[in-house]
Amino acid sequence: MQIDALKTLAVDALEELKARDISLMDVSRLTSVTDLMVIASGTSTRHVAALAGNVVEKAKAGGVQPLGVEGENGADWVLVDLGDLVVHVMLPETRQLYDLERLWADLPSDAEVRGSRSGGEAGGA
Repeated sequence: MQIDALKTLAVDALEELKARDISLMDVSRLTSVTDLMVIASGTSTRHVAALAGNVVEKAKAGGVQPLGVEGENGADWVLVDLGDLVVHVMLPETRQLYDLERLWADLPSDAEVRGSRSGGEAGGA
């Protein structure tokens, strides 16, 4: 499934169950692990679990087998790994505490890290 279709599938699954504050982040220049992150809030642990479960259900129906689901037991933060897209569903207080949007926005790209490493090694020799 193409990344745009996967993004639409995930956002639609979240909106269907009334997720709050859905945010999309393109992290493809920051990491090779995934290309896009979707972050959303639920109103309770049951809501967070239901939102993540709906994403998993819709992904499977769309022919995408999730690579993993983490945090279902506590359900204050559930991560659904769909490969090129990772969905984070959190309680508002958990989302505020970890502030993934700011964290990822402040990270240097993989290319910048590699460049500084090679520059640092050459400068120190």
